[in-house]
Amino acid sequence: MADTAPLIPAYGGSSLADLPRALLAALGVGEAGEPGSLRIEPARSVCVLLVDGLGAEALRAHAGAAPFLTRGMRPPAGTAPGAPGLTAGFPATTVTSLCSLGTGLPPGEHGMMGLILAVPGTGLLFNCLRWTLPDGLVMDPRRWQPAPTVFERARAAGVTAAYVAPGEYAGTGLSEAVYRGVRHLAAGTVDERVERAREALREPPAYVTVYYGDLDSAGHDTGWGGEEWLRQLTIVDRLAERLAGALPDGCALYVTADHGMVNATDKLDVEADPALRDGVALLGGEARARHVYAEEGAAGDVLAAWRDTLAGRAWVVTREEAVEAGWFGPAVRAEWLPRLGDVLAVPYDGLALVAPGAHPREAAFTGYHGSMTAAEQYVPLLEASTR
Repeated sequence: MADTAPLIPAYGGSSLADLPRALLAALGVGEAGEPGSLRIEPARSVCVLLVDGLGAEALRAHAGAAPFLTRGMRPPAGTAPGAPGLTAGFPATTVTSLCSLGTGLPPGEHGMMGLILAVPGTGLLFNCLRWTLPDGLVMDPRRWQPAPTVFERARAAGVTAAYVAPGEYAGTGLSEAVYRGVRHLAAGTVDERVERAREALREPPAYVTVYYGDLDSAGHDTGWGGEEWLRQLTIVDRLAERLAGALPDGCALYVTADHGMVNATDKLDVEADPALRDGVALLGGEARARHVYAEEGAAGDVLAAWRDTLAGRAWVVTREEAVEAGWFGPAVRAEWLPRLGDVLAVPYDGLALVAPGAHPREAAFTGYHGSMTAAEQYVPLLEASTR
């Protein structure tokens, strides 16, 4: 690609972390943020449809499959003309974005800075999505992510906070880290999601999040833009239209996503390359945003090897360089710095850095996300209201 500057330090719009603060302000709870930040008009209640994996560029490319999203909804008032929506933040992955939406904080402040991260001082990797540690060990969600959630703030202010999603998500470690303070309303089908949202919005003020994850699954398995992905996009479009139709007077629906996606054009097995294995103690992150943890004294050699191997295909930086460049926001809490890899490797072309021995399912994917390309970073922010 011609321009290989990381998108995050250069973007000038709003991020996912700005959205919950703006929504709380619209409900009369706190302030939206600094002058010039995202502004949402006041509403009696708000509903957010969070579509896992719906990138703004992918939606634009397949507008015909989503007529309500692309013609029946609009960007919120005050959004700059031609703006792509919101920026996901780095890495562009579900756990990071959900936590930004759940706390109103950038990754460096909430600490969920990757899919798989090192637990400082233990030599262990922690999967923040599955919420798993080796050997049956358990991670306390409040220890890993101690920041108050926007849902706790909403509830304390008398706003009903509800999360509409499949029942198996209730009570998981990730849900406790991200959605503390919500009332979980179990819903599997589209009909159930619409009805649960309708119920939650019935008595304002309410802050309701409806989650849909099947578009992301289709993108991973067969690629974004493929037949199954397009089928899922039409379902998302209909879900958005029905949620908009279920809004009581004075309420608003916002559609956004946690990240976009790219289809891999090449895969590199990092487990099979001796140059990429030497000096590496742990391999975290994911295929488009690798955290590489070096053995003691080997960080310099690991950095040199990864830079040499991935030259012209990925940003390869030290932990300190990533933090200084603002990849995780304005700052990273000091005690969380060891969660980050000594080296970060982030492809900017169609490369996926796979580890089929440790993660065979991920290695078989077609679609990936995590990096700082526009396709992965930009997500839509669309509005329909009965104000």
